Amino acid sequence: MRLSQPSGRWAIAATALGAGLVLLETTVLNVALPAIARDLGTGMAGMQWTVNAFALALSGLVLFGGALGDRYGRRRVYLAGLGLFAVASLLGGLAPAIGWLIAARALQGVGGALLVPGSLALVQAAFHRDDRARAVGAWSGMSGMAGAAGPLLGGAVVDAAGWRWVFWINVPVAVAVAAAVSRHVPETRDEGAVRGRLDVAGAALAAIGLAGVTYGLTDTSGGGLLPAAAAVLGVLAMIAFVLVERRAEAPMLPPALLSHRRFSAANAASFCIYGAVAGMFFLVPIQLQITSGYSPLAAGLALLPITVVVLVLSPHAGTLVTRFGPRAPLTVGAVFCTAAALLAVRIGPDASYLPDVLPAVVAAGLGISAITTPVSIAVLSAVPDSRAGIASAVNNAVARAAGLLVIAALPLLANLPEDAAHSPRALGHGFTWGMVACAGLFLLGAAASWYGIGRPDAPARSARHRHCALTTPMVEPPSNC
Repeated sequence: MRLSQPSGRWAIAATALGAGLVLLETTVLNVALPAIARDLGTGMAGMQWTVNAFALALSGLVLFGGALGDRYGRRRVYLAGLGLFAVASLLGGLAPAIGWLIAARALQGVGGALLVPGSLALVQAAFHRDDRARAVGAWSGMSGMAGAAGPLLGGAVVDAAGWRWVFWINVPVAVAVAAAVSRHVPETRDEGAVRGRLDVAGAALAAIGLAGVTYGLTDTSGGGLLPAAAAVLGVLAMIAFVLVERRAEAPMLPPALLSHRRFSAANAASFCIYGAVAGMFFLVPIQLQITSGYSPLAAGLALLPITVVVLVLSPHAGTLVTRFGPRAPLTVGAVFCTAAALLAVRIGPDASYLPDVLPAVVAAGLGISAITTPVSIAVLSAVPDSRAGIASAVNNAVARAAGLLVIAALPLLANLPEDAAHSPRALGHGFTWGMVACAGLFLLGAAASWYGIGRPDAPARSARHRHCALTTPMVEPPSNC
């Protein structure tokens, strides 16, 4: 496909809206958390699990979803995930208790794990090489804009119709996206992925490992041996996952992928940056509503500049990466996000919007606009086109696992109160330390980007040389290398 063709533009819109729906569900829900806590009678742990059940299923199974798409067809698996996501959203809106809601969120995560890796892989495989960077940039901008719009949409929906419509609104959108994908997006797969058995053991170990560590970090209020035992089990499962992947016939995470410095560095940056972004989007809406006294709609409006900045700047990110390479934009974006986290410390009981909230929000919008496209291009440019599905899945797994672990750990590290709704002063104190921790993660992401990804190829290097650099060691190099 070419980006100038109507079919190309439809393909970008359809795939980006699906991925954006998953990202939107994360950010839109954060604004609804205080209302959910009041309605279903839960505290900080319940709010954490409402977010983390989704992230746990998504991060634990997204590699498996990428492998399924590579083998059985990315469009087919994408559509299956979209359907499951819609059903889970319907069930989430019907939740009579927090346990039901957490289960529905986990089912949403399973659906997201099927559709997210295929979304970017479909773009990478379907577009002409000359248009690929701009296509990925357009995809990143559209999907990122959906996530950035979440706080405003969530606040408006909660104020107007209640938190349950945050889930129900997904159903008609998913139906429309499925129709567009079926009509405009061609099927692609990795022809080399049909050999070998699916790595079910790896998928199970990844999910158990993340679940154990997350439970150990989250369920700390009651003490006892169970959280510690869960955390130890999680660590052991992660070690076993690494060993299984080295010996599996068709591993979800091919060890050769990690031998690429650029690929590993881009994923290390993703872990730090997206983990910190998740922490900010989890804590800031809660702080605005409980400590600063904002309504859900006012909290969403307070974060609106993020949406505006992302909408204006993200479409240009692909052009910047084409000219300068992914390292510089990604590093600059991480630095802007660091500033945003430090500026957010000013949000407190007597916070005024213009001097205390707006600077942090604008800095976050600038940073997020500069991050999403360079990360995607750095990851995908480090692997052959045939491995686009698994590369995208790995990056998504890393980003989602980072958010999962950061949200699980932040309340513990920052000493956030379990009964946050009735302890605004304690919440405000913990919020300050939480933002400092997020700023530190952003700085680590900037360092990983600058020192790990490396400079773009010099113009003097031949196209043949650049091509050879992208084909080893995961596949046999062409004979002319």
